[in-house]
Amino acid sequence: MTPLRRSNMFREQTKVTDPVLLDRSGETGPVGCGPILPASGAETKPLRVQVFEHVRASGRAARADVTRALGISPGSASAATADLIAGGFLREVEDHPREPGRGRPPVALEVVPERALVIGMKLAEDRFSAVLTDFSGRHLAEAAQPSAPHRREVDEMVDEIEALVTALLDRAGVALSEISALGIGAPGIIDHDSGVAVWSPLFTERDAAIKGPVEARLGVTVEVDNDTNMLTLAELWFGAGRQTTDFAVVTIEQGVGMGLVLGSRLFRGSRGMGMELGHAKVQLDGALCRCGQRGCLEAYIADYALAREAATALERPTRNMASAETLLESLYAHAKSGDQGAATIFRRAGRYLALGLANVVQLFDPSLIILSGQRMRYDYLYADEVLVEMNRLVLPSGRLGAPVEIHAWGDDAWARGASALALAAATANLLEAP
Repeated sequence: MTPLRRSNMFREQTKVTDPVLLDRSGETGPVGCGPILPASGAETKPLRVQVFEHVRASGRAARADVTRALGISPGSASAATADLIAGGFLREVEDHPREPGRGRPPVALEVVPERALVIGMKLAEDRFSAVLTDFSGRHLAEAAQPSAPHRREVDEMVDEIEALVTALLDRAGVALSEISALGIGAPGIIDHDSGVAVWSPLFTERDAAIKGPVEARLGVTVEVDNDTNMLTLAELWFGAGRQTTDFAVVTIEQGVGMGLVLGSRLFRGSRGMGMELGHAKVQLDGALCRCGQRGCLEAYIADYALAREAATALERPTRNMASAETLLESLYAHAKSGDQGAATIFRRAGRYLALGLANVVQLFDPSLIILSGQRMRYDYLYADEVLVEMNRLVLPSGRLGAPVEIHAWGDDAWARGASALALAAATANLLEAP
């Protein structure tokens, strides 16, 4: 296969799309949220939880649909749904009413949306954002606030989180006592099980506990995870990944992150801290990364890495994230206007991205790779030559590499993913409790 033909064939499977995350705030019918899971005998959740999650994922489902989807008997389905209706989790609704005189209209089940409310929040180096979501996954309200451009101690972070929660609830006219769970996505290496930021650019110290102090302050269940995992959950629960069993999400913003879904479930690694693509080494003794080590992938393609080179190319110093943003926009404008020095910086970053993506394909063989984050505005990072380079670095196997899609999400999508984390926690607390 010649390089040119290879490029053309790969281009056919590469899409730059508008965001497909479902905006359910103005929906007129049941849409559903959550992964659409295939029936599996290995499922360990209680049957009532499986039934509830299937109905929520479907938006609306008849008992016969539940029976077929989960591979259970009609009697088991009836008993589980009766229990969920009695508990106020599901309700019966007419499904496609028939004409008068044509018999009893068919009955379906749907989630009672007001049964629980949750909050999803994204913490970033320049802006915090949060969304309020009901138990069916419907987006009710959102709020955001600027973030101080410096590292902080845990107490200061808890103050900022509380302030944003208060602003969100005030806007929605909801009391804190009505919130069942809060999901938080933060950059860095996050231990999901303990809710500890092992390392994060937001904190002055390592091993910064987030979960415990926020729970103590707000009195709600708190779940914390890496922010890229939150964007991956947004795809899995609300977006393109709902019916895709295996896919990877790679994000490029202030840092470089990766989320991985295997078997329609988020994969974190054996200790919950895997998928740190940004800190995979691509050059021994290479560029200095903000984690303190050298040669990490993000030290070549993240915001601060590009700004570092842009400051030299444009002869402008960078003092903070705001000036870095301005530098990157100026660098991109120069590159698009024909400045070869500026274009070379982006092309070099694109080659390092190709190397990182090739490693993802080689290790996990995903059916889809989604590139996301603010830097996806820079087309140099997904130009034909970048994608051809990615394929070139993968062992030949007689087939094309993984399809690539570009989703340029805003901050709200990350917070929506964090709300999925909170929904899962609230579901477990409410439905798995004795």
